[in-house]
Amino acid sequence: MTKQTYRAIRLMRIAPSFREGADIVELPVEPPARGEIRVRNLHCGVNAIFDTQIARNAVDYVKISLPTFTGVEAIGVVDAVGEGVSSFAPGDAAVTVRFTGGYREQNTGPVASFAPAPAATPDYLALASTGVSALVALERIGEVKSGETVAISAAAGGLGHLLVQLALLKGCRVIGVAGGAEKCAFVSSLGAERVIDYRSEDVGAVLAAEYPRGVDVAVDTVSGTIFDAFLANLANHGRLVVGGAAADLEGKPEIVNAPRIAHAIYYKGASVRGFMNGLLIPHWDDARKRLFDLYARGLLRVQVDSQPNIGIEGIYDGIERLLSGKSMGKVIVDLEHNRG
Repeated sequence: MTKQTYRAIRLMRIAPSFREGADIVELPVEPPARGEIRVRNLHCGVNAIFDTQIARNAVDYVKISLPTFTGVEAIGVVDAVGEGVSSFAPGDAAVTVRFTGGYREQNTGPVASFAPAPAATPDYLALASTGVSALVALERIGEVKSGETVAISAAAGGLGHLLVQLALLKGCRVIGVAGGAEKCAFVSSLGAERVIDYRSEDVGAVLAAEYPRGVDVAVDTVSGTIFDAFLANLANHGRLVVGGAAADLEGKPEIVNAPRIAHAIYYKGASVRGFMNGLLIPHWDDARKRLFDLYARGLLRVQVDSQPNIGIEGIYDGIERLLSGKSMGKVIVDLEHNRG
């Protein structure tokens, strides 16, 4: 009898891009060991900047040795459980947000690496991964309070559009920053009271003119001039949450000839705080459950990007789509269908 196989993406070479460094490989389907489950992945989420930096071996907090499997987020259906497993049964939906579990058609691992989901859909995948990041960043690092003014960069993106909604649900006034009329209209439709089009408006000038009291919480994943604008317009005791630096992807951050950050924050009692989701794992389960509840009650909307990314090969397309800056919402790959 021919042994069953599945496909996964494995990084084989350090390279400038994920496509150049990673290959699709075929692997045997193995039964789960004691305490493990095997999941047939239906969808995976794309984290293009992380993927690119992994391909370049430029992620400080992840030490890789070649070859290594790739991908972080996936959702699917349990098709086998190992001895001693009682929390999952075949047919259950299971999601993982652990590195090497994402970019593969099947994932076998310890039951602790998975969490239950109501259904194996793209929406629940987005909530369990990016949604958790958004909620934990706002609550644990931003410490948002009702009535505060919150500014969000890349507000039409997978993380940004959830940040906008969650801040609104907490009773905040929300300012979104996005690029282009379509993205700005989308962010406005989510309920943001002001959307700044960074392509045609000066973010710092708009904030200074329209929000003279300043911004209580700003969440930035872009860096560069948007970071500068947020920093310059913090309110007294304002918090600037750094969740990424997309503008510095090439590893050549801009050298800024300006006073040190101490001068920007001292007199305001403000702070700049790094958000690293992997350091906040104890908060993931509670955040996921609350997000699922908000979604079930119709209080939270998930936007999946419009480009279809099909099959394991579609992961490369999804990464390039996200890096292009054209995506809107969460970039998801449908692993169940093959190109043919």
